[in-house]
Amino acid sequence: MVPLPEDEVFARIGEEGFTRLVAAFYRRIPEDDVLGPMYPRDDLAGAEMRLRDFLIFRFGGPQTYLEKRGHPRLRARHAPFVVDQRTRDRWVQLMEGAIEEAALPAEAVATLQPFFHQVATFLMNRAEGSEV
Repeated sequence: MVPLPEDEVFARIGEEGFTRLVAAFYRRIPEDDVLGPMYPRDDLAGAEMRLRDFLIFRFGGPQTYLEKRGHPRLRARHAPFVVDQRTRDRWVQLMEGAIEEAALPAEAVATLQPFFHQVATFLMNRAEGSEV
């Protein structure tokens, strides 16, 4: 399958596709033993909205995320959280399950999957088992 250019993913799946994807991801968070504790229960809806808006902006849609939050600064925003190999791998695992559940077109998945793997690795800020 030939991946879509990144700036064409929104045109292919629209806000509805990103909404399905992110909702499927966040349904997995509360009961997850690795990621669940990292997300405040009272802000899951906010976290879901921020990820959805970011992905829409990142993949060619409206720039609502930038208007509300400014530059993504992903590393700075994730710095307070321990993101080690285990955390990274679980995030990717839950996102891949969400991709499957969302039933997105194969050419969009071919673009999104490598992006999620790369960004999850980029956000790692701790070696496995390290403190601080």
